[in-house]
Amino acid sequence: MRHIQGDQGFNTLGRLEVPEQAIEELLVNALIHRDYFTSASIRVMVFVDRIEIISPGHLPDSLSIETIRHGAANRRNPTLTEHAVHLLPYRGLGTGIPRALNTWPHITLINDVVGNQFKVVISRLKPKTEVTMQVTMEVTMEVEKVVRSLSRELTRIELQKNLDFKNADYFRKAYILPALESGLIEMTLPDKPRSSKQSYRRTTKGQQWLREHSEIDE
Repeated sequence: MRHIQGDQGFNTLGRLEVPEQAIEELLVNALIHRDYFTSASIRVMVFVDRIEIISPGHLPDSLSIETIRHGAANRRNPTLTEHAVHLLPYRGLGTGIPRALNTWPHITLINDVVGNQFKVVISRLKPKTEVTMQVTMEVTMEVEKVVRSLSRELTRIELQKNLDFKNADYFRKAYILPALESGLIEMTLPDKPRSSKQSYRRTTKGQQWLREHSEIDE
């Protein structure tokens, strides 16, 4: 997941794009209220635009999406609920969903009765604005070479060949990974980082940085 600088100092790690408390509350909710009579697992999947938490068992009895949004709950696993306060960051019956929504309102709740599962979809929002101010970050020589080489989408092998490198492992660690971490380049298949079809391209931030530094070079 991305970290956002926001109003924090330049040297801080930044905050997660989705508040950690919201994710924690929803994970605890899945563990406490899942249906343990089915062998299905709780699934957590991270996509480019969303996070999905899917737990076995639809809402029991008369509960609905609307009622749980306002704190209604039913103890499907009463023994676990009684001991949860000593095992998990659990703050009380019926409080998890409202607290998560209050922390991060971009959450969709889906009660899948036919599939016998409960799904939570947490949206990962795009930054509100593109990079408009001068990018003044320090960029290493290795990262700069990668950014300048990506005039089009290239695979790791193509990049390595363009920069005349033999050692693939060193190239990945010293060039590709730092360039990705800088946010100046990105994967074309972020959900499949080890795909044989994986390529790399400049991000908007990378394009901005290149324009600024090309002007300086001239």
